[in-house]
Amino acid sequence: MKDALMERLKTFLHQKDKSTLLGIPASREEIAQAERRLNIQFHEDYVQFISTFGGAYAGLALHAFSNGSSLGNETVVDLTLEFREQFKELPLAEALETSYVISMDGSGDPIIIDRAGKVFICYHDTGEMKLLADSFELLIEDHFFEW
Repeated sequence: MKDALMERLKTFLHQKDKSTLLGIPASREEIAQAERRLNIQFHEDYVQFISTFGGAYAGLALHAFSNGSSLGNETVVDLTLEFREQFKELPLAEALETSYVISMDGSGDPIIIDRAGKVFICYHDTGEMKLLADSFELLIEDHFFEW
């Protein structure tokens, strides 16, 4: 990810009043175990983010392994396995087998990163997918605003 974006995130998330939005950085071992368990490879921008911030807020709640306390306890592994099971009978099942769930919208629809690094939302009520951003970095650039 661009250095300027990472610096904006660091400045925002390391403020004392934002501590509940910042998780514990992911270790290489946690990342490797999750990739094996999910049979995927995390995109490098996502790895950089979770290695620096853990599960943290960047315009939306982005889950990792140890999330900021206001984000909830669900890990990227928990969410991915849950949605793979929930959507196994839908056309989305194939896409979810090669992707991982990093977030959810307010309606409980999963936000995923596919093997090409593109970010999609999967609508559970219609079974459709919609492109949100061409990359994890662009997703953050589109959604993150300091407040």
